[in-house]
Amino acid sequence: MKQSIYGFTYEQLQEWLVEHGEKKFRAQQVWDWLYKKRVKHFSEMHNVNKECIALLEEHFTIEILEEQLRQESKDGTIKFLFKLADGNLIETVLMRFNYGLSVCVTTQVGCNIGCSFCASGLLRKSRDLTAGEIVGQIMKVQAHLDQQGKNERVSHIVVMGIGEPFDNFDNLVNFLTVVNDRKGLSIGARHITVSTSGLAHKIYQFADLNSQVNLAISLHAPNNDLRTRIMKINRAFPIEKLMDAVQYYLDKTNRRITYEYIMLRDINDREEEALQLAELLKDHRHLAYVNLIPYNTVDEHSEYQRSHSETIQAFYETLKREGIPCGIRWENGADIDAACGQLRSKQINKRRPHS
Repeated sequence: MKQSIYGFTYEQLQEWLVEHGEKKFRAQQVWDWLYKKRVKHFSEMHNVNKECIALLEEHFTIEILEEQLRQESKDGTIKFLFKLADGNLIETVLMRFNYGLSVCVTTQVGCNIGCSFCASGLLRKSRDLTAGEIVGQIMKVQAHLDQQGKNERVSHIVVMGIGEPFDNFDNLVNFLTVVNDRKGLSIGARHITVSTSGLAHKIYQFADLNSQVNLAISLHAPNNDLRTRIMKINRAFPIEKLMDAVQYYLDKTNRRITYEYIMLRDINDREEEALQLAELLKDHRHLAYVNLIPYNTVDEHSEYQRSHSETIQAFYETLKREGIPCGIRWENGADIDAACGQLRSKQINKRRPHS
């Protein structure tokens, strides 16, 4: 199976072309056709010599994702279901905000983190996505925008789709390098956010990159007993280990961290948890932001329900009173399969024969 050319950073493409007998400047030509003109076939690269075109066609492919399904919300959110070359399905979401167009990308086929409330973990991880498959999601969404003829572009990226990004670290870093490159898509690092469920050892590595890419941590509980109950990753990386990594990241980068907190009715939404959360974050509150997320219910996890709006508001007010910067996340796509992994899970279940 040919690999996606989108998986190469500019420097990697330069090196590959030189190793295969081409001039170094060919990389700039190819890069321009890929990311500025956004061609679908190598043969459309008119200023690239025939020998180089033949070489690229022999080893690489451009189109690696096939759109299987699209759900459009009345608020402008679009959820795409893409099929990979090996037949696996992934989800990608386009969201419209007043500050631009943001795409949420998937990094793994399935997820092994096993958060007990999450639709992504309903289907176990079968493999990591390549860097090319992650970049390909951005390119497919951008192609959809190009077809609309409104001169719109993807301006923001959140790496919060199916899978744990830090469990696919090398491909994640290549993806970030490609989409951030000023010679191509030029999506600013500060317009990109990577979310982790709390792989502490990878937070150290991420800090050492000295990147301007934003970090978000899926916290969802302020103490070990509760967090272990709903997120089994906490057994390997309890809150103490996680917060040590957080402190290293803050010392290294001096950049704010967003803490994602899904509001689960009568589980993690009481004033007691709000006060514990405030205590946990108080020493670095100036570099903390808590994102309170109303829960999207999942049929397979019927034991979890969304907190009442009054409860969410009270939780928010407690955090504010304790001096913790926070907000309640504006919902996107509430009238479609909004929960991450939900659309994919439903489609796969439809494929399975009924006994």
